[in-house]
Amino acid sequence: MNKPLDLKIETERRARADYLLSRTDKYFTKSRQIVEKFGDTTVTYGIFLRRGTICAVNPALEILREYYPPDATPLKITRLYEEGAFVPDQKPIFTYTGSFAALVELETLILRRVGTACVSAYNAYKMATDLPKVAFIDMHARHACGDDLSVLAAYGAAVGSRIAKLAGAIGFVGGSQDLTAHFYGQESGLGTMPHAIIGYAGSTLRAAQMYAETHPQDNLTVLVDYYAREFSDALEVCRWWYKDVLPSDPASARALAFRIDTHGERYAEGLDYEQSVELVANWLHVLNEYEAVRAVMGEEAYDSDTLNIVKDRVRKVLFGTGVSVASVIKMRETLDAAGFNAARIVGSSGFTSFKCKMFGHARAPVDVIGTGSFIPEAFGDTFATADIFMYDGKFLIKVGREKLFQGLKP
Repeated sequence: MNKPLDLKIETERRARADYLLSRTDKYFTKSRQIVEKFGDTTVTYGIFLRRGTICAVNPALEILREYYPPDATPLKITRLYEEGAFVPDQKPIFTYTGSFAALVELETLILRRVGTACVSAYNAYKMATDLPKVAFIDMHARHACGDDLSVLAAYGAAVGSRIAKLAGAIGFVGGSQDLTAHFYGQESGLGTMPHAIIGYAGSTLRAAQMYAETHPQDNLTVLVDYYAREFSDALEVCRWWYKDVLPSDPASARALAFRIDTHGERYAEGLDYEQSVELVANWLHVLNEYEAVRAVMGEEAYDSDTLNIVKDRVRKVLFGTGVSVASVIKMRETLDAAGFNAARIVGSSGFTSFKCKMFGHARAPVDVIGTGSFIPEAFGDTFATADIFMYDGKFLIKVGREKLFQGLKP
């Protein structure tokens, strides 16, 4: 009577076993075989990272619950930090207790779902709190090597953003993919046009017009760096938008924005180093380049950097090529001078945690940032470690790791 159901359950069990077998490290499979031969035992694992992060481990816990056999010793999971909490370096994030034979092959799948999400959460939090009045859009998708990384990174960014919002930041408002949109409370991904459409249209203005005709209900964000005419093209689009588009639809709430994505090997239209220094110095109400760098870095950091390593990085962000603080200031001043104060500015290209911090300290007039740079720069930072520290309730761990788990209970 129950044979079809039993067959279905057995088929699903074998599918999970095959999936796990093909993806776990082989020494874990051989370890399972040893334990099954000589007798199972109850063990307690602890998971930690070597760097400070924000806890974003739900994807790892879901895998643990999904693949742990229901007929094995009952699984017990102990969270040592809630989702979104700060985790110091080398502090266990969670522990789990159960059958050694059932758990040993799961270590690989669990570990690879911990680090990327946690570090992405930390980086996204830092970005959002350094620029609390700026909205962020997750644009990491092209940097991910597949759906697993994309989902983990987006989940982490959403967790970090949520904590930043509790501190008053706008945080991440959406992402570029439908796949991960739900993490940001959206039904679909956000975006308007890539550079390819500008080339296809033949001009920045024509690309804007094509977009507006095809998606008449959308807000419009226009890329302006394709022809190296960031400011001229922005003004041309503004004149069309505010003269021809909005007057024909006075009840419209559609907004216009310009995305600066200037190539890192050139300055935005008409700028050079000296002009960039002047723009930033005037913006910060300081006298020169050195005072501008000092104002952004802070006195202590500036004085401590005797080898000029950080100062040179700050100069690049403030006055350098690509999307600099100076180029954003120039865009804001150009739009305002022409009476287009309502047009917003979107920055993209290389917005790491460091760049966001410098933009924040410089009070750069950017409204939105599109970035995928919350993905860890040093991928080794994402490497999580699992250790068994209890066998049948007795504390036992390899020498050197005792302090990490001392005092923890299964």
